[in-house]
Amino acid sequence: MKIIFVLIALSLMLAVGFLISFLWAVKTGQYKDDYTPSIRILHDDNHSTSKKQN
Repeated sequence: MKIIFVLIALSLMLAVGFLISFLWAVKTGQYKDDYTPSIRILHDDNHSTSKKQN
């Protein structure tokens, strides 16, 4: 029975750790730009083809 309490305590500490790291990431602005990563690959292809032509 003691192990159940230990496992519950460990899982709650792990969950709080993940919550704190998520809130820190949101606060520092990591999730602000959700448009640029989806089109970044399109811009990379244009740069690589223009370098090959020169």
